[in-house]
Amino acid sequence: MSALPFLLSLLPHPATPCDSVDRLTARVAHDASARTWQLRYTLTGDLARLRIPVPARRPAATDGLWHRTCFEAFVGQADDAAYREYNFSPSGDWAGYLFRSERLRDDAAPALPAPRISCVQDTLAHTLTLDCWLPSEALPVAGIDPMLGLSAVIECADGSLSYWALHHPAPHPDFHHRAGWTARLPASLTA
Repeated sequence: MSALPFLLSLLPHPATPCDSVDRLTARVAHDASARTWQLRYTLTGDLARLRIPVPARRPAATDGLWHRTCFEAFVGQADDAAYREYNFSPSGDWAGYLFRSERLRDDAAPALPAPRISCVQDTLAHTLTLDCWLPSEALPVAGIDPMLGLSAVIECADGSLSYWALHHPAPHPDFHHRAGWTARLPASLTA
């Protein structure tokens, strides 16, 4: 790895708690030699009380993953209104979106590269670990002050949704709100 990975804690939005989740973290690393980013989400809790999508036979780009348990990454720059959003499902399905500005999709932009996803549930350790690898161009960091928002939607057994992020700046869950993108990529990862 070109730089040490860093670990971040995600917190539930106060309006959407989930007592089945004890802890949710995200780890970010960059492997310059392989030209990939690795994001690792680790959820610790009572997995039997969560709805976790089963592995897909043929994982594919799929819209609407945020209606169920999924993990997300937003990347942008302080000096640019455009940004990217990725969704990663424990099923292996994914979604990638380009936005010109907040919630305004850039439908004319080329498709984002597909991630590679691996998800492991360890019922003895009460953990679900989702790893995803993205080509370096998936999370561009050229420019000033690259911002990273990491988040998750967790579906409880009763069908309710809990929203987790690095920071919740609004009274309702809103992962597109840039004030919630509190991770800054270290200079060693952006070189």
